[in-house]
Amino acid sequence: MTDHQQVAGVDANGAAAVAEPYLTELAPGVHAFVQPDGGWCLNNAGFVTDGTATLVVDTAATERRARLLRRRITESGAPAPRTLVNTHHHGDHTYGNGVFAPEATIIGHAACRREVLAAGYQLHAVWPEVTYGDIRLTPPEVTFEDRLTVHVGECEVQLIHPGPAHTPGDTIVWLPRQRVVFTGDLIFHGGTPFLLMGSLSGSLRAIELLRSLDAETVVPGHGPVAGPEVYDEVERYLRYVGELAREGRAAGRTPLEVAREADPAAFGGLAESERLVANLLRAYAELAGAAPGAPLDAAAGFGAMAELNGGVLPACHA
Repeated sequence: MTDHQQVAGVDANGAAAVAEPYLTELAPGVHAFVQPDGGWCLNNAGFVTDGTATLVVDTAATERRARLLRRRITESGAPAPRTLVNTHHHGDHTYGNGVFAPEATIIGHAACRREVLAAGYQLHAVWPEVTYGDIRLTPPEVTFEDRLTVHVGECEVQLIHPGPAHTPGDTIVWLPRQRVVFTGDLIFHGGTPFLLMGSLSGSLRAIELLRSLDAETVVPGHGPVAGPEVYDEVERYLRYVGELAREGRAAGRTPLEVAREADPAAFGGLAESERLVANLLRAYAELAGAAPGAPLDAAAGFGAMAELNGGVLPACHA
């Protein structure tokens, strides 16, 4: 069931307008907050409630969008959130934390807290032209290392760290009774996965972990809600990146050269195809012996993506 869904139209200049976020009810008391079109800075969030307590999964890249999420929660009849879980540290999932704090306790993996503090105003650095609003960096105040179970009234919410994958501090949010999983950016639906700050091998392991949960409903970090078949699409892409990296490195070609020579039809249906070069940078590093999640030069990675994209980085749509 979908509420508040708005179809993209055109703006005053005739350009395509970005559709507003909408709620989808996945099970009684479980909603996804989906932000079309799922591109750069347009992540998904969600919330879980039993009518007496509410837990939020992620926030948004701007104050306006985070406040819209909060308003949608109120309009649904759920009580004000007392708990907020961040699936990882990226600003599109954490910038809006301050809209819910201090009333809500923020939970995340220990590396998520560390990376939020280290990255600072990360989205401002990449896309300074965006109107973010009043963003107060608010990292998780409760952290865990492996697994943590949270109860929202009678609803059990399992928080699972898969190891470094999309980032060093990813969290899977699993609702075993409802068989709903919020994957964060371990899964992109219709968009290109992004591994620059994580791990190719770790991302493949994370998919196997997700499959083992046997979820019926999958809320990806970006893109429409799906079923577990979405794992197959992501896995095929990751294995493609690994193959390109092995062949390219053996031939002495750089990640940018390999990305430019790659068959554009191989995964031509995925948005943000410029991420291929960043993913190859990570794959090359791992082939050279780098540990999963070991820091790479983010500025160089974004620069390579811009170069692959004709000299400009695609815009943040938030």
